[in-house]
Formats: sequence, structure tokens, C-alpha cells
Amino acid sequence: MDAAIRRWRAALFLFMLAAGTGMASWVARTPAVRDGLDVSTGVMGLVLFGLSTGSMAGVTASGPLVRRCGGRVTISAGAALVVAGLLVVAAGASLSLAAGVFCGLALFGGGLGIAEVAFNIEGAAVESIIGRPVLPVLHGCFSLGTVVGALLGMALTAVAFPVGWHLTAVAALIAAVAVRAVLSLPHGTGKKTAGDDDSPRRSGGPGHLRVWRDRRLLLIGVIVLAMAFGEGAANDWLPLLMVDGYHVSATAGSLTFLAFAASMTLGRFAGGPLLERFGRTQVVRISAVTASLGLVVVIVSPSPLMAGAATVLWGLGTSLGFPVTLSAAGDHPHDAAERVGAVATAGYVAFLVGPPALGFLADHIGLRLTMTVVLALLVVASALAGVLGSGGRAETAADTKAQPMSS
Repeated sequence: MDAAIRRWRAALFLFMLAAGTGMASWVARTPAVRDGLDVSTGVMGLVLFGLSTGSMAGVTASGPLVRRCGGRVTISAGAALVVAGLLVVAAGASLSLAAGVFCGLALFGGGLGIAEVAFNIEGAAVESIIGRPVLPVLHGCFSLGTVVGALLGMALTAVAFPVGWHLTAVAALIAAVAVRAVLSLPHGTGKKTAGDDDSPRRSGGPGHLRVWRDRRLLLIGVIVLAMAFGEGAANDWLPLLMVDGYHVSATAGSLTFLAFAASMTLGRFAGGPLLERFGRTQVVRISAVTASLGLVVVIVSPSPLMAGAATVLWGLGTSLGFPVTLSAAGDHPHDAAERVGAVATAGYVAFLVGPPALGFLADHIGLRLTMTVVLALLVVASALAGVLGSGGRAETAADTKAQPMSS
């Protein structure tokens, strides 16, 4: 692997680490923000809808932006929105303005949506060049960032540090990292020209819509939606689930989210060797079953300690779902960027419908029982996992038994 590829890959890892820190910093402070805004769980779901709406708008715009401008420009725009969004959230939380937090989350989510789809396209390109799994580690860096953010959030929650100042400092950190990362990215990854074979004129429609005619990709989209829903439910609600469902302190709620984030990180960094040995189908199927077992305990456990421990299974189980399905979506000789962007969009649908739907349902039956919706989706993902093992490009060593691995 030459120096340029190493810098490219390192830049992707660095930014995802910072993005994960930003996300977890927000999540760890949601109980404090909810209390500061003095709103119900249902209203908090509406506030979180800003993050979901922004994410969906961002991920929808990202594919066309990558095709028009390339990944580097798209990531730069996303990073700017992430920083601006965190600053607005900080101001809204400090002034106890729910509308301000909503708007800030919309900007933050939009930036993440724009940047993360572009990063997945970049990561899939690196994966194709070096012939080894990259996306699990890329998402592992995001999860490692969530561990850092959760630790910081837990510590600052314990000492009642102002949420506004906390998020402002995180925004400054992300801005510095983004500048460093963007400078190491190549120009034009994923960019299309008028003469490309998959242009709308020659293919019969925009690439991001045309690729959904592939039945296999459609089923992959269902899997990624289910697995992303499982991950997103914890990101949005786990601290509040522990606080409201098990009556623990806000610090204990943050500690539970830390356990989830740490298990996500472990699962993703261990994912490469597991994928090379067992293949995507078995890894995703076992992952979905593991997450389901963890969720069952969280839902029915009489003990907060047992429920907190079960979030480790939840995190391990959902850790590889999103990156592995994105990697499977990229198995195509011509439409890899469009397919990755399309499947990532399906994943973000979970983030769009999840927070408000779960919040409204929780107002009637509680957050613990509401998680049965997530459990049902994970069962569906396990049942459909077989479609991940038959792509058109190198998948994993275990899937193909014939693909050489370069360094």
C-alpha cells in the first residue's frame, strides 16, 4: 500500500473518530438537555426529529453531491454543517429553547448525513483498491469516538458542567480535525462525468433510483434499515431508557451508553478477521441474533444491572450490520458509489422514523416495551442475511474462497 493510500485511509479514520465523539457528546447529555428544556418524552422525540430530518436530508443530498463534486468537496460541506449544528445546539440548550436545539440538531444531522455517505463511498473505494475490509474499521473509529464522547459526557454530567460549553468545545475539536482530514483526501472520488456509462441519459434514470431495480440490493436495503434502527434506537434513547425505565441516575444512564458504545467499538475492530473467516452472511446473521438476545434482556429484566450488562450484547450485535451491508452493496463493477449511497439512504430512513415513532409509542407503553419494535426488525435482518453472500465484486475471503488479499 503506497503512502497516498495510507494517508487517504487515515484521514477517513480520523474524521469518523471525531464525528463519533460529537454524536456521543450530544447523546450523553440528552437527559440534561431534556431536563433543561422541561419537556416530556414525546416532545423530546420531536426535538430529536430535528436530527433525523437533517440526517435524511443530508444523506439524500450526499449522493448527487458526490457525483457532481466528488467526495472531498462533499465531506467539506458536511463538516461545516456539523460544526455549525453543534454550536446552535449549544446555544439552544444554554437558553432552554427547544426550537433552537431542534434547528441545531437538523444542521448537525444534515452535516453527518452528507459527510458519512461520502465517507462510506470513499471507504468502499479504498476497500476495493487494497482488497481488504475497511468499512468495519472505519465505522469502528466512529464507535471509538462515541466511547470517548460518552466518557467525556459522563464525567461532565457528574460534575454538572454546562451543556452549552461542553458542545461548543466539541465543535471546535471537530473543526480542527476536519481541516486536517480533508487535506489528505484525493480529489474526485465518486465524481461522474457526462460520458460515464451510468449517466441518466444512457441508463434510463438517475443512478441512485435505478439501482433499486436490483432485487438483491433492495433486500440489502431492508437489512441495513433494520440494523441501523437497532443501532439508532440505542443512540437516541438508551440513556433515557435506563433513567426512565429503570430509575437510575443520569450518570448511570451515560455509563450504560458507554458500555454500548464500547461494545460497538470492539465488534467493529474485530470485524475484519471475522468477515475474512466466516463471510458476511454468517457474521450478520449471528450479529442480529446476538443483538436480539441483548434486547430481550433489556426489555424484560427486573434488574437495572442486568439490563445494563445486556446492552453489551446489543452493541456487539449491531456493530457490524451497517458497515457490512454497505460493503455488500458496493459489490458491483460499475455502480458501486450509487449502490453504497442508496443503501446508506435506507439506513438513514431508520434514523428519520425511529426517534419520533419510538418516543410517541413510549408515551403510551414506556421505552422498555417500545424496544420490541426494534427486536422485530432485528429478527427480519437475521432472516434475510443470506442475500449478503452473492455479489458481483470481491466480497470477503470466506464468501468467495477465491479472492486474493493484497496489502
